[in-house]
Order: sequence, then structure tokens, then C-alpha cells
Amino acid sequence: MAKSSSSKSPSKKAYAAAGVDVDLGNQVKSKIHGMVKGTHGPEVLGKVGGFGGLFRPDFKGMKDPVLVSSVDGVGTKLKLAFAANRHDTVGQDLVNHCVNDIAVIGAKPLFFLDYIGAERLEPEVFQQILKGFTKACKEAGCAIIGGETAQMPGMYQRGEYDLAGTIVGVVDRPKMIDGSQIRVGDLIVGLPSTGLHTNGYSLARNVLFDKMGLALSDKPDGLTKTIGEELLRVHRNYQPALAGLAPGVVKGLAHITGGGLVDNLPRVLPEFCDAVIDTGSWKVPALFQIIEKGGKVDHEEMYQVFNMGIGMTVVVRAKDAAAVTKQLKGKVIGRIEKGSGVVRFA
Repeated sequence: MAKSSSSKSPSKKAYAAAGVDVDLGNQVKSKIHGMVKGTHGPEVLGKVGGFGGLFRPDFKGMKDPVLVSSVDGVGTKLKLAFAANRHDTVGQDLVNHCVNDIAVIGAKPLFFLDYIGAERLEPEVFQQILKGFTKACKEAGCAIIGGETAQMPGMYQRGEYDLAGTIVGVVDRPKMIDGSQIRVGDLIVGLPSTGLHTNGYSLARNVLFDKMGLALSDKPDGLTKTIGEELLRVHRNYQPALAGLAPGVVKGLAHITGGGLVDNLPRVLPEFCDAVIDTGSWKVPALFQIIEKGGKVDHEEMYQVFNMGIGMTVVVRAKDAAAVTKQLKGKVIGRIEKGSGVVRFA
């Protein structure tokens, strides 16, 4: 016998009482398509909200198209978003971080999918996060074609959530950048970061708030913005600038994320090459200096935890370095020498 509509009501109320409000979730998610459709081109089929996102790529002009994918999160930078009650920047952070991770192979982003896990879906917070996703995807020429939003009471503290994102891009195999052509004598161009990006926040929070006793609204000497504003600066997307370089100029790219210059540059070095970095070739932003001094952090460890003001490195022939530096508004920060595939500091 079919159950009456009245018999279904207690079940819904029981689920909401347990912490999962299905109706609220549907209400919040009902606006998704309207927000993300601005990222869609003719390749996107259907609407967001189905069981799977649909993307019909056009690989005309490519000899051997290779799909490139990456997945990442924002880490404990989210703690700053919670404390400041600002949630649009972390959405941009996630997209840009993912875009950069495939850009180092020479890939152009095609589409992005997100995951949001929360204690409870707060409509205003959800809208801000999605606004950040949409803004960054539009700027990257990347479509949002789907995602997952989960209410999980008991998994998160009240008002907290987690983010993860997956990106898929494409590169023509003959144009892939893998570092295999790097040779002794090449130079390393560093591109400035916009701050901590999305790494090192556990140490930064421990030093700035626990050890130094600073507040989000404080503005220590050397900073042009408050601590909160500095820490929430959006992770820079380097892909558009890199895509403007002449084909064949770039020999290797490293996105300087967790592990800093110490651990990320070796990922693209041939085993017979070292990257020798001149740490005096650029001015380390004040925020990193405050963290180092305030936390009495070892100088070398700083370069393994933080990007120290360099968010992307570009390895080029010495004869191309001046033109690349000018075009990308970067600086030559090091050189390639004979070695064993590690980073050394001059």
C-alpha cells in the first residue's frame, strides 16, 4: 500500500533534526545553474545538477591531445575564511591552484568540478563560495560542469566546511612541458606570488595568532593591509600569462606550493641538474619576514614551507631569459648547474 503524504513528513523532520535539512539543501542548490552558466560554452551539454557533467570537447588543431587532470584543496586557509566570515576568496584559491597545477605541463583548462562538505549548508556562505568558483573559472576560461555538496553533521564544527576541486585540461602532446630539455646553463625566472597562496597556513596561524597574539584586524609594520586581508589574498592564476609565451621557449615550470622551492623545483629537474637559487635576487614580502622572525623559524625551513614571494618558476635558455622576464614581469632568481636533481641556495 502506498504511504500517504502525511506519513512522509515525520521522516523529513527526523532527518532535519539529525542535522541534515534536505529542503534547505535543495533550496540552496537550486540557484547553482544560474550562477555557473556564465562559465559555459557550447562544449557544455545539459545543466549542472545531473548525475554527471557533460562536456563535448573540440580538439581540432591538435595532433595528439592529452587530457591532464588534478585535484586539490585549500587546506587550513579555510580557518581564516571562517574567522573573517569571508568565503569568496577561498573559492578562487581552489580554482586557481588547480589551474596552475596543470598549467606547468602546458595544459589549458577545460572544466572544473567542486566538492563542498559542511556541517550545515548556510545559504549566504554557499553563495559566496560559488561566486568565487565562478569568478575564477570565467577568468581561466574554464567551465564548471558539476560538483557535490554534502551536509555532514558531526564531521565538522558549526559554521565550518571543507573544499576540494578537480580540474581537467588538455595539451597537445608535442607541446607538453616536462623538464626533460632542461640543461646546465639554463636560467630560472621567478614570478611573484600574491602572498601565501594556499600553503603554510598551519604554521602561519600558529606564529601570528598563538605566538605573537595578533588579531585579524592588526597591521604590523611593513604590511599595507591587515593580517586578515594579507592572509586571504587570492592565489594567483599564472596560466594566461604563461600561455602567451612563444612555443618552445619554456623548458620547465614548477608551481611553488606546499614544499616551497625546496621540494617543488626538483619535480621538473633532470637527475643530472641542480637548481641554484639566489635568495637575494628578489625582495621577500614582509609577511614572510614577520612569520620567520615572530616564530623564530629556521631560515631554510621557510623556503620549504612557504613560497617566499615566488609562486611559479620558469626554466628557459639563458638567451631567452631577458625577454621572458620582461613579458612575465618576473626576475631571474637562479640557474641550472650540474648536480643530482636538488635545489641549492646561493
